[in-house]
Amino acid sequence: MTALLRYHAALLLRSQRWLPPFLLYAAFLAISIQGGQPVLDSLGYAAAALLPVAAWLARICVTGEPEAARGCAAAAVGPARAHVACLLVALAGAAALGTVTTLLVTLLSDPVTSDHRARVPLAPACGAGLLATLACALLGTAVGALTSRPLLRSRGRAVLALLLAALLSLVATGSPAQAAVQGLVTGSRSGTVSLPLLPLAAAALVTAGALALAGALASRRSP
Repeated sequence: MTALLRYHAALLLRSQRWLPPFLLYAAFLAISIQGGQPVLDSLGYAAAALLPVAAWLARICVTGEPEAARGCAAAAVGPARAHVACLLVALAGAAALGTVTTLLVTLLSDPVTSDHRARVPLAPACGAGLLATLACALLGTAVGALTSRPLLRSRGRAVLALLLAALLSLVATGSPAQAAVQGLVTGSRSGTVSLPLLPLAAAALVTAGALALAGALASRRSP
């Protein structure tokens, strides 16, 4: 499995198809996050914006491999393992991007509440931001897995489904991503920092189910 992950990671990096989502994410952060803003609000923006990036990255990894190479990998390790490896590489890339961004945002932001009247403990805020970011990376990967091949083969339908699912994951009540980001925003208003452990666990369960489903369908629909 390690060799397979390295293969997909190298394939992703060489393709340079990761550049558009990464640049879009950087542009959004440059516009929406400024130095001196309340740290929890800024961390919430950064975590929420990572979800569609993670979904996009998952789609890139799933669709970027040539058909002949995909067939060879599936024959060597099985279609399910080969497909899940693509998604795990996407998840690792999104999590790494989110981790670096969270640390930078923490350093640039001001550890105060949204009204600038009370201090916010910086280390717990950074920890909460990292967990919220990971929850969004997980759920974004799940969205990408469920809106790409082998579940959806039409490019137009898949892209539309990805956008709608990413939006719903951020705004729908009960979504792990929405709960994690809302926890940061609420903490910024009250001055208390709570770790989004429950949303993270829920996001992990959803993502595990999505990857299992995608892998099972990849195995059934492989030629």
